[in-house]
Amino acid sequence: MKVLVTGGSGFIGSALVRHLIRETKAAVVNVDKLTYAAAIDALAEVEGDERYAFEQVDICNGPALKLVFARHKPDVIVHLAAESHVDRSIDSPAAFINTNVIGTYRLLETALPYWVELEGNAKARFRFHHVSTDEVYGSLGPNGGFTEETPYRPNSPYSASKAASDHFVRAWHRTFGLPVVTSNCSNNYGPFQFPEKLIPLMTINGLRGEPLRVYGKGENVRDWLYVADHARALWTILTRGRVGETYNVGGDSEVRNIDVVRLICEMLDELSPRADARTHADLITFVPDRPGHDMRYAIDATKISRELGWSARETFESGLRKTVVWYLDKRAWWERILDSRYDGSRLGLGGRTLARVGPGHEA
Repeated sequence: MKVLVTGGSGFIGSALVRHLIRETKAAVVNVDKLTYAAAIDALAEVEGDERYAFEQVDICNGPALKLVFARHKPDVIVHLAAESHVDRSIDSPAAFINTNVIGTYRLLETALPYWVELEGNAKARFRFHHVSTDEVYGSLGPNGGFTEETPYRPNSPYSASKAASDHFVRAWHRTFGLPVVTSNCSNNYGPFQFPEKLIPLMTINGLRGEPLRVYGKGENVRDWLYVADHARALWTILTRGRVGETYNVGGDSEVRNIDVVRLICEMLDELSPRADARTHADLITFVPDRPGHDMRYAIDATKISRELGWSARETFESGLRKTVVWYLDKRAWWERILDSRYDGSRLGLGGRTLARVGPGHEA
């Protein structure tokens, strides 16, 4: 099987590419624009593999996509390429509409005639796997979880752009017959995640002795999914999922943001104590919340567990420890990013006139 992965140099995409090369016999074509968040180092182990190929292409470039399809003749598509940082979507929505909506349309526009022209087994096994987020469902109350039947109620420019892309994919299946499958995942974390996100940012700032700035009161709840578990889920859905179906993928790990930060602090106290003998939790401070911050997300992953036999292997505590240790060991990696691509400034103020409160996070 030849798998074309869009966004394969991103955080989740690179984890999927590594999984495919390590654990399967599939060949992989990575199509990536290489934006600011690309984790190029994350693919160092596969670059020399004969089953791996890379194409630096923007998914909004229809003619370039057509050439990639003609050159590599993929059997299946896993569409991960997306702008994904909520705070950035508040500041610059246009980039999210362009990549997440127009880019998805261009990919569908390319995939449909390609699939129509396939014959026999090649046509029967073709899949377009669209990877999305639980944020399209909006904000939950205190109980229950998102199911595949939960109505869409996106509240940020990011989640609205992903909801639009989900609907386009479904429309291409219902209207044109394109064999699609969709998955909506909870918050991912793990190695090689860009430092603007909550877990790497809190870990890195803790190691640097900088304030750990938490939005609001830190009571927002997220369901956390270790990225390697997500990669396994994507392969499971791609190879065993039913055409036209949606599968929610979650880690069964609901945690308040403040408790995530406190747990990181406890691990840093153990693994890298502060020179002044104070605890890392002493660095925690609270800053004004971001606009439209959803209170709670939680995934009900019953369907993928019951139908496809997938479940997360990592608990939040075990996955977080692996992640914190990784950032401890890879200081040179994230220091290069802070020096060149991201200075830790707070994003997502939406043009409001607020005093600078330091680095923020998206969770």
